[in-house]
Amino acid sequence: MDNTLHRYSARGVSSGKEEVHEAIKDLDKGLYPSAFCKILPDIISGDSEYCSIIHADTAGTKPSLAYLYWKETGDLSVWQGIAQDALVMNFDDMACVGMVTDFILSSTIGRNKHCITGDVISHLINGTMDFVNEMARHNIKINHGGGETADVGDIVRTVDVGFTIFGRMKRSDLVVNQIRPGQLIVGVAGYGQSTYESTYNSGIGSNGLTSARHDVLSKHYAEHYPESFDPKVPDDLAYCGSKKLTDNVIYNGTEYEVGQLLLSPTRTFLPLIKAALEQEQSAIKGIIHNTGGAHTKVTKFCDEPVHIIKDNLLRVPPVFQMIKEESNAEDSEMYKVFNMGTRLELYVDNETSANNLIDICQSFAIDAQIIGRVESSDSTSVSLNTQSNSQIVYT
Repeated sequence: MDNTLHRYSARGVSSGKEEVHEAIKDLDKGLYPSAFCKILPDIISGDSEYCSIIHADTAGTKPSLAYLYWKETGDLSVWQGIAQDALVMNFDDMACVGMVTDFILSSTIGRNKHCITGDVISHLINGTMDFVNEMARHNIKINHGGGETADVGDIVRTVDVGFTIFGRMKRSDLVVNQIRPGQLIVGVAGYGQSTYESTYNSGIGSNGLTSARHDVLSKHYAEHYPESFDPKVPDDLAYCGSKKLTDNVIYNGTEYEVGQLLLSPTRTFLPLIKAALEQEQSAIKGIIHNTGGAHTKVTKFCDEPVHIIKDNLLRVPPVFQMIKEESNAEDSEMYKVFNMGTRLELYVDNETSANNLIDICQSFAIDAQIIGRVESSDSTSVSLNTQSNSQIVYT
């Protein structure tokens, strides 16, 4: 086992969820196996022209970061961002199959009451409703169906925040991945400040936060907040970085707070994808949300062997530069764990369609560009040219 894999395993996490994928490999993959989300028949009325989609996800271990920041600063607003993290991990996966409105959501919050106060729960709920209201301004309808908040201190060290989302849509409006040789890849940035965001977004998302937290932050947090991590994590891998959340770092002449970089709420692409589908649906042959597995994610949704070449990636924003410096991780691991700035990929047949989609992205003040192409191959693989000029091949 190489050192990187050892670090992941010893912290109780996996960058690629290999064991999970092995456990579910024999399950039914739904009506369209190459779709980004499992598509079910219409369970409401049995209408063959419609389908159903249900999705569940959480904010992962990002609440542990929020807990540390709140305890150190007293800033409760950080919890509203955690609600958005959990929501976006659901909505944006569903948007990748064309589901962009008329959702029903339900929340599941498990807390350790000894650590998490009622004020935290209030901010999580308020953050949920803030997101719902912001999406309504973009004609994205989200119906809140309530949820469950449970005191489960025996199994949750601080708090776990998750949502289950349901939707029903016409099959004719679905986007089912048909990734083929000759296509171009439009990469869409998760960083910056879009027209529907009130502050700068670092682009961090909600993946790889266990490693980011322990590799970046200092032993101060292990000593003062032992409830924030698994006590079985070896001492040399628990908070082994050099930074505190309130430290400032400078990249390209701009100063950032470490906590704000790591806790930046996951950007939703719902308004952008909705606009893209309204204007260019016939041109879009695939949508990939670079979450777990990051730049290798696409390989799970190719129904024929292809070589995915990404040789013009978007720039790497400061948050990932910081994580790489603190962890000393190789580029090959960074691009498998983190989106590295490119959090969404759109697959199209020609340059005209690609440029039209880039214009739509730019109308939301979101960076986008053609980052690569698809070529024929005997087996599915991904090749990357990174910002540091590394060439990586994932098979």
